[in-house]
Amino acid sequence: MTHLEQTFDRSVPPEGLIRPLQALWWLRKGGFQLGPEWEAAHNICQEREGDPDYDIVHALAHWIEGDRANSEYWYRRAGSSRARDFETEWRRISGLLCRPAQES
Repeated sequence: MTHLEQTFDRSVPPEGLIRPLQALWWLRKGGFQLGPEWEAAHNICQEREGDPDYDIVHALAHWIEGDRANSEYWYRRAGSSRARDFETEWRRISGLLCRPAQES
């Protein structure tokens, strides 16, 4: 279990998470279902459309929503494809977003 996965007993994401990780946290907190947590995640994703880190979470959000065409659009924008299920995809994306910052 990752550090991020140990925080779901909280009512809000842990401090210090980048915004795309906060969105990912909300999707998991909401049980990968539509509802207020999904809305919180989606609102975050819309803050910086065009940023691959936001777009990949946006793709997952629309997959959860059941909007396949929109989800596929965001996966293309992010230059990615999805895993076989929500849980696996959540873990894959969290691994991507938790990567150490690369030096330029």
